Amino acid sequence: MRDAKIDLTWADDDYTFRLGWGELVELQEKCDAGPYVILNRMQNSTWLVEDISNVIRLGLIGGGLEPVKALRLVRQYVEARPPVENLLHAIGILSAGLLGAEDEQPGEPETEDETENP
Repeated sequence: MRDAKIDLTWADDDYTFRLGWGELVELQEKCDAGPYVILNRMQNSTWLVEDISNVIRLGLIGGGLEPVKALRLVRQYVEARPPVENLLHAIGILSAGLLGAEDEQPGEPETEDETENP
């Protein structure tokens, strides 16, 4: 099963990011746009700064980080920095959330047990 996780070296460490259904719903509410609209804005340079910060914050939370720590990291490493520094990370996180991570194969079993017992 694809879970849209992506592991990235970002800010001060390696982090797992994941935008599941709930995070995508919150993202579209925060940015007042659907996830593909947000991705398109980031790819064609019409993004809003909140697009970047919300994708990263919600991706951290979806990846298992406590919301308070995610917010602190975003304030320190996104909002206190030039926006373009985090743009490619945000594109990667949102792309993984919408399309699956690059190394995931649709229908690929997670464990050997799943291949023996379909």
